Amino acid sequence: MMSDDEKEAFLPTRQSLLSRLKNWEDNDSWRDFFDTYWRLIYGVARQAGFNDAAAQDIVQDTVVAVAKNIGEFRYDPGKGRFKNWLRLITRRRIADQLRKDYREPGGAPRSTAEVAAGAAPEVDWLAIPDPATADLDGIWEREWNKRLMQLAMERVKRRVRADHYQIFDLCTAQGWPVTKVAKALGVGVSLIYVTRHRIGTLLKKELRSLEKETG
Repeated sequence: MMSDDEKEAFLPTRQSLLSRLKNWEDNDSWRDFFDTYWRLIYGVARQAGFNDAAAQDIVQDTVVAVAKNIGEFRYDPGKGRFKNWLRLITRRRIADQLRKDYREPGGAPRSTAEVAAGAAPEVDWLAIPDPATADLDGIWEREWNKRLMQLAMERVKRRVRADHYQIFDLCTAQGWPVTKVAKALGVGVSLIYVTRHRIGTLLKKELRSLEKETG
């Protein structure tokens, strides 16, 4: 189970972590990085249409690429966000996976001459309008925002009473009507309205804070 510190680092890009990653032998920092980002990369690959095995390969290849190129990255939110740098690397690894699928049996067809020569065609893989990856930037944003929301919810959950969080969860995540929640928990409708509003305000505040942290 992740510690509170690890949960806090789920998506926000910490300059200290990025600096430590430049030391390939810092296993703790690399484990921290992997725990922080692998679900994001995996989710993007799955949403892009890849199966579990291919998505796992993309995660692995992306982490390796980060390791090889982290020395060139300079943390400067005003010029370039780590989020966008990681998205570019993930996109390239997805392109590599498409190339691999194209070359293997069952992939897109090649000409007889290409097959006979054992060579792959020259293709700009990033420019291919493949249905699975045409909206990759959109997929990335949705997955990133989903992870951001999860972290914000974790932070809020630790700040409020368990019974109040349950009220909020039933009303929002579960979509229960207020009257049903009141009956199930044996509380007044007014308490539910107040609790939902208060926690909703806290959640918005946490999201704004996280958006600044990831900038």
